Amino acid sequence: MPEIAPLDMNKISRLIDLAIEEDYGQGDPTSELTVEPGVKSHTRLVAREPLVVCGMDVVREVLKRYDESLELIVVSQDAASISRGDVIAEIYGPLRQMLSAERVALNFLQRLSGVATKTAQYVKEVQGTKAKILDTRKTTPGWRELEKYAVRCGGGMNHRYNLGDGVMLKDNHFAHMGAKHKDELEEFAKKAHQHGGLKFVCIEVDDIETQLPIVLSAAGVDIILLDNMTCPQLRQAVKMRDENPGHKPLLEASGGITLATLRDVAETGVDRISIGAVTHSAVSIDIGLDK
Repeated sequence: MPEIAPLDMNKISRLIDLAIEEDYGQGDPTSELTVEPGVKSHTRLVAREPLVVCGMDVVREVLKRYDESLELIVVSQDAASISRGDVIAEIYGPLRQMLSAERVALNFLQRLSGVATKTAQYVKEVQGTKAKILDTRKTTPGWRELEKYAVRCGGGMNHRYNLGDGVMLKDNHFAHMGAKHKDELEEFAKKAHQHGGLKFVCIEVDDIETQLPIVLSAAGVDIILLDNMTCPQLRQAVKMRDENPGHKPLLEASGGITLATLRDVAETGVDRISIGAVTHSAVSIDIGLDK
């Protein structure tokens, strides 16, 4: 398994604070009334359905916020595929604080494992093709660092982290320039590559007859986004790119692609497929805190 870029815990510290504040802001009288101070216990985080694990560092940080002595022993590391009934981790320490922390810890773990699991389904579907699965910026507000990490745990790749990460000239921008303005596209790409911190220049195309030849002829374009195209159109775009002398940008399919149509899209020969559903349509996975 390739090395996965880790979470930036500094970026999610405030989110953890907010989650704890909304759940524990007035304390936990139920646990306080039923569990004597100092009682120690041992519980397990158990998968109640097949899943890809994601979020163990977040769970550890949540537990630490409730009590520094709560110890998390990870059994199944992030990105591990496990079965129903498998133990993800064990928790040792004060029972009262353990029970108070349960819901917040599980909310993070279930959501992130849901994104990782859904991503893994898409990644598995394109195995044997050259296509890579990418996420989009369609993330839960405040959760982008977490959800993009979960995509990586599921075997997917990250697209732009934010608007400043890369330049994407979409159809509205392209129409503003004018369909025949190759010079403007090249000037745009040149300026973009001189802009500090940008990782790529991407141009969105929704017409392979009029727009694609212009973009293929424009120097400096790294990625061409093929928006809402049929499989025959995608195959034609791949053929045009492969036959283009010299300049061969990556081709990315996007728009309206489902798990049912994904394999057909991948087999057209595109390099990348961006899927917003891996984040915006992922469902939280069932995980339990058991004795």
